[in-house]
Amino acid sequence: MIATAVTAAAIDLGAKAASESRLADSTVDLGLIQLRLAYNSGVAFSVGNRLPSWVIVAVTGTLALALVAYAWHRAPRAGWVERIAGGAVIGGAVANLVDRAGDGVVTDYLHTGWWPTFNLADTFIVVGFMVIALLQARPESKGDQATDAVPYVRPAASTDTTTDTKHP
Repeated sequence: MIATAVTAAAIDLGAKAASESRLADSTVDLGLIQLRLAYNSGVAFSVGNRLPSWVIVAVTGTLALALVAYAWHRAPRAGWVERIAGGAVIGGAVANLVDRAGDGVVTDYLHTGWWPTFNLADTFIVVGFMVIALLQARPESKGDQATDAVPYVRPAASTDTTTDTKHP
């Protein structure tokens, strides 16, 4: 989970740095999506964009810390798919938090024309939560268990009576 979180955060922060240096005065059209530089002072869909940046950093930092604590608690019972999804959520949250901590805004660079501009960290968060929700909603099992439960089998009674003096 930690490796996935670190990788997701590094990919997004690298993409943000590249976007700021290469997209300052241009847009790249890739068909369904365009690379376009934008900044968001709020959270999702610019909610809270009029709040002081320290409030948003404090709230998102608290939420990220809660996610990490929950993931740490859940990881021993989670399967590998859930661990990767959890790592993606944590990595995305940490990347956006690190980006916002510098200047109070999050760098966005993916634009569709029909959806607000977003970044890879946002994608990691949304897709990670969707995977976790789908795993938890499966009727045959709650979550993607790392191992199946192994029933306890009582060892057979010993037939060697030479060491057992209480019972013949």
